[in-house]
Amino acid sequence: MSIPEEKARVAASSQAPGAPAREARKPPSVGTHYMRYSVGSLLVMVAGFVSFPILTRLLDNTEYGVLGYYNTWVLIAIALAKLGGQHAIIRFYPHNADRDTYTHFSTNLVVLPMLLSFTLWGTVTAGLLFWEWSGRHTFSSVFWCVVLLTPVLVMGSFVQMVVRASERSGIVMATRVSQRWLELGFGVAFVIFIERTALSVFQGRLAAAALLLAYFTWWSFRHLRFSRSMVDRAAIVGALAYGMPLMVNEFAAMGLAASDRILIKEITGDFAAVGIYTIGYALAQQINLFMHAALSEAFVPVANRTYGSGGDEAVRDLKGRMLLPIAYASIGIATMVLAIGQEAIVALAGADKAASGAVFVITGTVMALYPLFDISSYGLLLQKRSKTVLMITVAAASLSIATNLVLIPRLGYMGAAWATVVTYGALWSLNFILCPRGLRRLPDARTLVTALGCATVLLALIWATDLFGVQSAWGRVFVGGGLFIALYALPVWLFDSRLRAILPRFRRGGI
Repeated sequence: MSIPEEKARVAASSQAPGAPAREARKPPSVGTHYMRYSVGSLLVMVAGFVSFPILTRLLDNTEYGVLGYYNTWVLIAIALAKLGGQHAIIRFYPHNADRDTYTHFSTNLVVLPMLLSFTLWGTVTAGLLFWEWSGRHTFSSVFWCVVLLTPVLVMGSFVQMVVRASERSGIVMATRVSQRWLELGFGVAFVIFIERTALSVFQGRLAAAALLLAYFTWWSFRHLRFSRSMVDRAAIVGALAYGMPLMVNEFAAMGLAASDRILIKEITGDFAAVGIYTIGYALAQQINLFMHAALSEAFVPVANRTYGSGGDEAVRDLKGRMLLPIAYASIGIATMVLAIGQEAIVALAGADKAASGAVFVITGTVMALYPLFDISSYGLLLQKRSKTVLMITVAAASLSIATNLVLIPRLGYMGAAWATVVTYGALWSLNFILCPRGLRRLPDARTLVTALGCATVLLALIWATDLFGVQSAWGRVFVGGGLFIALYALPVWLFDSRLRAILPRFRRGGI
C-alpha cells in the first residue's frame, strides 16, 4: 500500500510512516480534541434532531418499535464482529514510531484483525443463508439489511479507531458527521418517497453504506501498511488477549444499554411498546452522544499519553481540570431534562408520542450524569485491567436483564426505564470502588454545592409556577430555557471564577 508523501514523511521523521499524514507537531490537548469532537457530535446531534421529529411523525409506534428493535441487533452484531480489535488499536498505537514499527502495528493490529472480522461475518452469513434456504426459518428483509450493514460499519470502526489513536480528531469528526448525514438523507428520502416503514430507513442506510464502503476502502489502501514478512503471531495473540475481554465487555455493555428493547418485545409481544420506549430513549441518547461520546473520545487517548509520561498524579490533575466544567454541564442538563423533558418530547415528536416523555425524563437524566461519574472513576484500563472492567460490565448487564425481567411485567416499558436507573447506578458504584485509589477523582465540594444549589432553585421555581401557565409545548421549552440561563448558567458563571478562567483556555485547547 502507498506511503505518505516524502515531504511530510521527512518533516515528521519521528512519526509512524503510513499513518494519516501529519507534520511534526505538538500533540493536541484534551481541550482541542473535545472541542473538535463536540462540534462533530453537535452536527451529528443536529442530524438526530432533524430526523427525530420527521421519523416519529412519519412512522407509527409499531414501525418505530421495529426500527429500535433491529437497531439494537446492529449494535450487537458490530460488537461481536470487531472481536475487540478496536480496543487494541487505541491502547497500543505506536506514537512517534519509525516506519517499520508502524508497519508491524498496521499489519498485526489492524489489517489482519479486520480480515478476521470479515471472515467471521462471512461464515455466519453463509450459515444464515443456508438455514433460510433449507426452509427451517425465514428472516425478514430488515434482518438482512442488518446483516449487510455489519461489515461496512465494522470496517469504519477500525479505520476511525486508527485515526482517533493518532489524535487526528478533525478527520474522525469529518467522517462521522458525513456518515450520519448521509444516513439521514437517504433514510428520510426513502421513507417519504418509497414507504413509511422501518425497512425504508434501513434501505436508506444501505445506500449510505455503499458510499462509506468506497471511502473506507480508499483510506485503507492509502494509509494502512501490510507486510507479510512482519506478520507476528505473538503480537496478534497479545492484541486479542487484550481486546477480547473488552469485546466481551462491549457485548455486555450492549446488553446493558440495549437489552431493554429486546426484552420489552419478548415480554409484551408488542412492537408499539418498544416504539414508545425507543422514542424516549433515542432522545436521551442524543444527550449521551453530545456529552459522553465526545468527551470519552477526547479524554481516553490523552489520558493514555498522560499516564505513560506522568503516572497517577498527572491523570488525577487532568481529571481535576476536566471535572470542573463537566460537573456544571452534567448537573445543569440533568436539571433541564427533569424540568421540561416531557415538553421536549411533545414539541419534537408530536402530541401522539407524549407517552414517551416519562421515558425520556428518567433515561435522559441518567445520560446527562453519566460523564461526571465516568471520568471520576476512569483508571482500570490505564493499568490494563481489562478483565476487571469486563467483570463489572457483565455484572451490570446481568443486573439490567434481571431488573428488566422483574419490572417490565409489572410496569411495562416504564419498568425498563427504571431498570436503567438501577443498573447504571450499580455500574457507577462498582467502577468507582474498584478504580485504583490513586486514579480516583471527584469534583470538589465548591463545584457540587454551587451546581446543586442553582439547580434546586431552578427546579423549585419551574415546578412552583408551572412555567407561568404557558400551555404550548414549544412555549414551555423556551420559557424553561430562559429560566435555565437566568437561574443556572449565569449564576454558576458569576459565582465560580475558576469556570470563567478555564473556559477560555478550554476553547483554545489549553485545558
